[in-house]
Amino acid sequence: MKELNRNFIEILESNKDMILRICGAYASDLAEKQDLFQEVTIAIWKSLPSFQSNSSISTWIYRIALNTCIRLSLRNKKSKMETVKITSVHLENLHEESHRQEDETQFTKLQSCIQQLQEPDRSIVLLHLEELSHKEIAKIIGISENHVAVKMKRAKLKLLNCMNQDHG
Repeated sequence: MKELNRNFIEILESNKDMILRICGAYASDLAEKQDLFQEVTIAIWKSLPSFQSNSSISTWIYRIALNTCIRLSLRNKKSKMETVKITSVHLENLHEESHRQEDETQFTKLQSCIQQLQEPDRSIVLLHLEELSHKEIAKIIGISENHVAVKMKRAKLKLLNCMNQDHG
């Protein structure tokens, strides 16, 4: 039992930032993000004894975090009719002072556009923003690598069209 506890703490600590980003993407505020993180932590703890090393531990954690957040956000959506918030998106030049205001506007617009995507596409975009390969995304989502590529291409086109709506 001590070994399982130690492994759990190590796994949680090494994947904490990624879990928080995913939780933040599905939370409407800080309290909800913390609740989601707690639920993901519980789900990982319950599932840890069944981990079979068929994939990397981080891929397994992504799958648990994503599935837990999707399940809970759908439950919340049904009861509260809330929209999913994407707060984990980072623009490359966000911290450059000269472009900060413009980047923040683009960041807000991108968040809004991502929210408009259907759930499977939103998950794929989120995992892509986490810099996962198509192969890793395919394992997490449970579709073929080729299907990930096709869905990502379509999602990028939808996002591009959405981002350019006000500039056309």
